[in-house]
Formats: sequence, structure tokens, C-alpha cells
Amino acid sequence: MSAGSGGPSHEAGVAVVTGAGSGLGRVITRRLLEHGYRVALLGRRADALAETAAEAAAGAALQLPTDVTDEAAVARAFEAVVEAFGRIDLLVNNAGTFGPAGEADEIAVHAWREVIDVNLTGTFLCCREAFRIMRDQIPQGGRIINNGSISAQVPRPGQIAYAASKHAVTGLTRSLALDGRRHHIVCGQIDIGNATTDMTAGIARGARQADGSVRPEPTFDPSHVADVVLAMAQLPLDVSVPALTILATDMPYLGRG
Repeated sequence: MSAGSGGPSHEAGVAVVTGAGSGLGRVITRRLLEHGYRVALLGRRADALAETAAEAAAGAALQLPTDVTDEAAVARAFEAVVEAFGRIDLLVNNAGTFGPAGEADEIAVHAWREVIDVNLTGTFLCCREAFRIMRDQIPQGGRIINNGSISAQVPRPGQIAYAASKHAVTGLTRSLALDGRRHHIVCGQIDIGNATTDMTAGIARGARQADGSVRPEPTFDPSHVADVVLAMAQLPLDVSVPALTILATDMPYLGRG
């Protein structure tokens, strides 16, 4: 963070990362810790959060087992972050789920709601808490980065719940970016395509294509996503990255449909 731009000049800052117990969340968390951030780790499993934070410097990682779909639990977690670290400079909303696959009439309503609850409502609840804290803290402001996914732009076949949730995240991100301007709160979105994680393991073996075929798709090292998050986080708050797409070069994206 740069002095005079709403963030502290004496340290990297305070970050909150959701879904920090595995996958992209783990890689992003570790990268931020390596670069001097104090990081609050949110995720459902305490043991997974502990593994992510195992090599963190003393006092640098705050492990907060949290269900991001639970309004009260999210509020308690963010209160704990402020109590421990004094402020929040960065929120990375990474928690998400693919949910069920199938055409619209094959998706149970409860399964639809589970995807929306995690990917959209969970993101909203965390954004809401961070927005309030960033607006009211001194120095004012901060940065919010939402994980949108390539499916926020172009859906996969048979993933209507996931695609709908991620398209909605784009609207949430843009609204926050607009409303946050006068409070020095910057909001942007990263749309990620085929980073190598447990969630994408099936894609590397074979993914359903728009023509009905099933073909393996290339993936890429998730450390590059962490690089992008760090680069965005280190920008002064008078610089915004509203949207950024990072993907495996040869994945079927531009010609997906």
C-alpha cells in the first residue's frame, strides 16, 4: 500500500482471504504472508487453515473457521480480524463451489441454492463486512478482489448454477466499485480459467465441451494467480483493476460455445 492513498505505509497491510484452507485460497494466502501481509484465513475446516498457515511468522496469520454463508459467523470473523489486527486493507473473496452438473430441469432447487449461497451470498456477506470496516477505519479505504471465474464470462455446458452465480458476482463487483469510490474502496474481479487445484482435477482428465464431446483441458500453475492478486494488492488505491482474466493459454475459452 502507498502512503497517502488510504493504506498504511509502514507495513504491507492486513488481508482477509476466504476459502483459505485449500486450492487457490491456500496459494494466495501463502503469497501474501511471504510479502509481509498479516492475513486472516477464513474457511470451513480448522485443520486445513492450520496447514495453510503452518509456516507463517508468529502473529502473522489469524485462523478463523467460518462458513461464509452464515451471516452471524461472517460478522464475528470480521470483528475478530479488526480486534486482532486493527484494520482491513484487502479482502480476497475466493471461497466457491462448482455445484451440480446438468441441464436446468435436472438441477434440484436445494442444490441451486447451495451454489448461490456460497458463490454469491457468501461473497456479498464478506464484502458487506469489509466495506463497512474499510469505510469507517482511519486511514480510510481498502481493496476487494473477487474471484469471478471464466464462467462469469462464458459458461460451460451443464453448469447453469455455477455460471449464474459467477455472472452475478460480476454485477456485485461492479456495484461495489461504484459505491466504494467516495470511500477509497477499490473493487475488482479476477476471472480464472483452469488453474491447477483439486477443484479442476477433473477438467485436466476430461471436460464436457459445447459440441458434446469430452476432452482434457490444459491447466496452469496457481502461483500465477497469487502473483496477480499480489500485484493488484500492492497498487495504490487511486489505481483500479476492474477486471482481469488469467487462463491456460490453450484452454477452449474464446471458442467455448
